[in-house]
Amino acid sequence: TTNTVSGPRNISLALDSKLAAKAGYPQALAEVARRYNAENLTLTFSVVSSGANITFSNANGQYLASAGFPTGGYPHGSVSVNSRAIGTGTSTTFINYLATILAHEAGHCIGFRHTDYMDRSYSCGGSLANEGASTVGAVHIAGTPTTADPNSWMLACIGSGVSRPFNSNDKAALSAVY
Repeated sequence: TTNTVSGPRNISLALDSKLAAKAGYPQALAEVARRYNAENLTLTFSVVSSGANITFSNANGQYLASAGFPTGGYPHGSVSVNSRAIGTGTSTTFINYLATILAHEAGHCIGFRHTDYMDRSYSCGGSLANEGASTVGAVHIAGTPTTADPNSWMLACIGSGVSRPFNSNDKAALSAVY
């Protein structure tokens, strides 16, 4: 997007009390911080128990999770997580799946769009659905594809149990922006 984070360089992440009590959620959030920090960005990520820059809260809706984009140089502060749709678990498969969802939403919070914004049917199925530029722009990042990327962490939809850690194009995008 045209909205990125220029404010805090350490982005703190927290789960609300309902999510913190669910099996696998604390481990998945720790994995989110690990994934981002492994990229040696100008941003770092830490997990805190309260007062976070980005708080993941239990919610309901027709989505797995939902977040907004940065404003005023600060990350979007909240992510709604539909734990009933996602489920709970302690297996490595579940934790990596959940970490992919949470890392995706954190990606929105720091300014990233869906890599298939031009056609959500690429990852979601159904008919062509172009998200357009929205109010935050759709900026191509040099060194990344101009078409959907089949393994990107920022694809609009994800299959159950799928883990999408950052691939080489994701890493190029993260490095270019942060």
